Amino acid sequence: MIAQVNELVDDETDLPRVDIPGSWIDYIVVADKPFFIEPLFTRDPRLIKQEHILMAMMAIKGIYAEHQVQSLNHGIGFNTAAIELLLPTYGEQLGLKGKICKHWTLNPHPTLIPAIESGWVESVHCFGGELGMEEYIRARPDIFFTGSDGSMRSNRAFCQLAGQYAVDMFIGATLQVDGLANSSTVTRGRLSGFGGAPNMGHDPHGRRHASPAWLNMITEPDPMQRGKKLVVQMVETFQAGAKPTFVETLDAVEVAKSTGMPLAPVMIYGDDVTHVLTEEGIAYLYRAESLEERRAMVAAVAGITDIGLGVDAARVAALRKSGKVVYPEDMGIRRSDATRSLLAASSVSDLVEWSGGLYNPPAKFRSW
Repeated sequence: MIAQVNELVDDETDLPRVDIPGSWIDYIVVADKPFFIEPLFTRDPRLIKQEHILMAMMAIKGIYAEHQVQSLNHGIGFNTAAIELLLPTYGEQLGLKGKICKHWTLNPHPTLIPAIESGWVESVHCFGGELGMEEYIRARPDIFFTGSDGSMRSNRAFCQLAGQYAVDMFIGATLQVDGLANSSTVTRGRLSGFGGAPNMGHDPHGRRHASPAWLNMITEPDPMQRGKKLVVQMVETFQAGAKPTFVETLDAVEVAKSTGMPLAPVMIYGDDVTHVLTEEGIAYLYRAESLEERRAMVAAVAGITDIGLGVDAARVAALRKSGKVVYPEDMGIRRSDATRSLLAASSVSDLVEWSGGLYNPPAKFRSW
């Protein structure tokens, strides 16, 4: 085991805590300068668009409230940041505080600060830290799992386990989705990692503890039916540069062939995906009765992509009538209401204010 460290101390009592016992270490490398930490999970609220807000409203009303989601993991992105910032406003309007989003497996997202300060969040079990959140975490041991010195331990393995088995729901974005809801962030010319999404974004068949959301996925009155984790892919129908998110075949398939991979680098397999959410609406895929219907449901929310144009209006109307697909209007959501005024914080400086000055954002996020 190789440890890269910023500083060597003379005595172990000089250490604020011990994460890794010295007997485990084979080599030590003292860095010539402190290791650069990228604030991977920080999103500036100024960059949240109306489309993100509309999708967040649909998520809160059509998924979180609909299924009583109490424990969850959020992927990285502006979509989920918008949800976090809408809980104290739109979620409050719906009377959902204390009913949803109470327990999280999540890195300490700064955009969760308003929800924490508003009393929405009971606990956050973190995989790791986030630059600038150290003092806020230290001040909230009632929320974060910290040690006697006020800092978090290395909880990654435990948090991955909790995210796999314990949470009701995973929701996150991706770069490509095919007609059956298989998804990947590997595209032509871009070989990106998946993070914890494959672990969080699948249904673990070893789970035996019930929760309202998990049980809500049972569609047949069979005593041998089990519940299911909600796995939500939340995407805009087009990526930047007018690249369609919904495609007939994932680029990952060709990448696997051209590089000799034994399997296509699929991030989340479609049979684990229970919902697809776009700016068009929500497809409740767990209710699909066949692969053909599943494909039609995905197409119904895929907009004007080739996948979306492959389903006719009559089929979409039938899916909406059955409640298997819902559009904002079906949920009583007016698209014109999806404005930035709903955000509990509209800038990083607002997040600092919510934190009582404890959040210390990295320089790249400071505009003051």
